[in-house]
Amino acid sequence: MPKKTNVPKRDRILDAAEELFAEHGYDGVTLRRIATSAGVDVALANYHFGKKLDLFQAVFNRRAELLNGARLEALHACQESSGAKGPSVEQIIEAFLRPLEIAQETGDEGWRHYLALIAYINNSPYWGPRMMSSLFDELVQEFIKALKKALPKASEADIYWCYHNLSGALTLTLANTGRIDKLSRGQCHSADFRAAYDHMIPFTAAGFRKICEG
Repeated sequence: MPKKTNVPKRDRILDAAEELFAEHGYDGVTLRRIATSAGVDVALANYHFGKKLDLFQAVFNRRAELLNGARLEALHACQESSGAKGPSVEQIIEAFLRPLEIAQETGDEGWRHYLALIAYINNSPYWGPRMMSSLFDELVQEFIKALKKALPKASEADIYWCYHNLSGALTLTLANTGRIDKLSRGQCHSADFRAAYDHMIPFTAAGFRKICEG
């Protein structure tokens, strides 16, 4: 990764860590390697962030507020536009997912690395329960509340299981592994985020309706 010398050193450390953690996971990266990639001395990385675990947490925290804000804004917008009846399941899921697509399509490699890192953490039995809840549970509960209103006959358990499946599909999309490229012999591309979300929204909405409405 080329060094961005015009970027403050603290941000360079975060950017390098974000990319390396996303590509290699927590255990596959040393603080020294991060410092080298950022073009700084390892002592400076220690000075700004302390232990590798603290840097890992700082990277994970950095973009969460922006992402949560964009998703909540999308949810509130569809709630306001739909009036008293509330938004449909499709609209709620779109509000949950589209901000991620938009982030992936900005051309900012940092967002691509960050979302891949979320996929890594969310798919880990060790890191998932330790890191996802603190940043994302409150946001998810807002969407669960909206889904309960859209599916008034559904049990809470069914809604949570459906969300669980949505989260799994989203995690694979964020990971951008290229698996579908090979499986489809080039007909589909994991980096075609518009196509990924255009398919995921109606697919998961149909699943919610089938399970929650019978």
